[in-house]
Amino acid sequence: MFRPGVESPYPHGPVAPPAPPAYDGEPRPRRPRRRPARRTALAVALGVTLVLGAACSSSGASTAPTTLDHTAAAAGGGPGTTDASQLARARAATARYATDLDAAKADGYRIITPMMADMGYHFLNPAITGFDVEKPPILVYVHTGDAWQLGALEWLFPDKPSTPPLDGATYGTFSAACHYDDGTFVFADAQASCASSSPSTGSAFVFWHPPLVTMHVWLWYPNPDGLFSSTNPLVTPFNDPTDSGGPGRAAASDAWHVNHGA
Repeated sequence: MFRPGVESPYPHGPVAPPAPPAYDGEPRPRRPRRRPARRTALAVALGVTLVLGAACSSSGASTAPTTLDHTAAAAGGGPGTTDASQLARARAATARYATDLDAAKADGYRIITPMMADMGYHFLNPAITGFDVEKPPILVYVHTGDAWQLGALEWLFPDKPSTPPLDGATYGTFSAACHYDDGTFVFADAQASCASSSPSTGSAFVFWHPPLVTMHVWLWYPNPDGLFSSTNPLVTPFNDPTDSGGPGRAAASDAWHVNHGA
C-alpha cells in the first residue's frame, strides 16, 4: 500500500503518457497548436471606450478672445488622405470625451450653442486652431437625463478649403454670431452689434465670430446621411421640444447650411 509522504507514488519512475493510437502502422502525427489571434492596432483604436474619472467642470468667466479667429485653418491641412487609420486616430484621441463631458470641459471645451436640432450641443476649445485630426476644435454632444454622449467632431475654416482635409469631406456654414456664456447666441454681422448680455437669458457676452465654414465628422454616433453630414436624423429624438428658436436661441436651420460642397 502506498504511504503518502513516505513512499514515492512512482516507485519505478514517473509513468509515461500512453502512446497515441496507431494509424496505418505509424503513430498519428500531433496536430499543431493554434495560436491566439492577434488584435490589430486599428481594432484596438476603434474599440476604445475607456472613460477617465470625472474631471472638475470649468465654469464661470471665459478666457476665450472676444473674436474667434480661425484664419490658420485656411490651408486645409494638406492633401486629403482619409483612411481608416486617420479616423482611428481621431476616435482614439477623443475617446476620453465619449461619455465624459466633464473631461472635455477640463481640457478647455466650453458650451457655445444650446441643443441644435438634429445636431446637438456644441462645445468649443478656443485654444485649438488649424486642422489636426486628433484635435477637433468643437465636440458635438447629445444629452438625455444626466448622460452626455459625444456624437460628432467638428472643424472650422474661414473659407472652404481648396483641398479637402479629409478625403470626401463636405461642408456646412455657420453665420456670423455673438455667443454668450450659457451657450445662447445671436446672429450679428459685426461684434459692435453684440449686446453685453444674451437677450433671452441675460448671460454675459463671450465672443463674436465672422461667417465660418464647418466640417462635421460623425465618429461617435451613426449617421445614415453620411459621415460628413452637418445634421443627423438619428439625433431627432434628442431635440429640445420646448426650444422654439426664439430670440437668442437661433434655430439650426438658420445657423447651419449643410452640404456646402465637397
